[in-house]
Amino acid sequence: MSTFSTYLEAAVLNHVFRNTAITSPASVHLALFTAAPTDAGGGTEVTGSGYARAAVTFGAPAADPADGTRQAVLNSAEIVFATTHDPVQSVVAVGYYDAATAGNLLTWSAITAADLGVGAEIKFPASSLNVFLS
Repeated sequence: MSTFSTYLEAAVLNHVFRNTAITSPASVHLALFTAAPTDAGGGTEVTGSGYARAAVTFGAPAADPADGTRQAVLNSAEIVFATTHDPVQSVVAVGYYDAATAGNLLTWSAITAADLGVGAEIKFPASSLNVFLS
């Protein structure tokens, strides 16, 4: 995953080239989408009983195992979304936010469609999600 949002792109460019400080988020949360966002935001986040964004932690930047030529951060623990979600919704994208609700979209990525509903769960094993600059 590494499609930076317009918000994050501007923050990084301002930090590096204009000496503008970036405040690191207190926490980062993974969201699920039934309609993918764009770099400008939007999209349709999953709604309904049993759904909440999941807090995510990352390891230090290291060589991306998918591409050894770039640096990446990987999720350091498994992320599991509820098995009691109702109604069933087809998840087509994920995104990282700087808050558990509302907040700023940081990055997003399309995924292979997966259904989230009663008795179903969506899991991302440790080290399966990467964020990189290219």
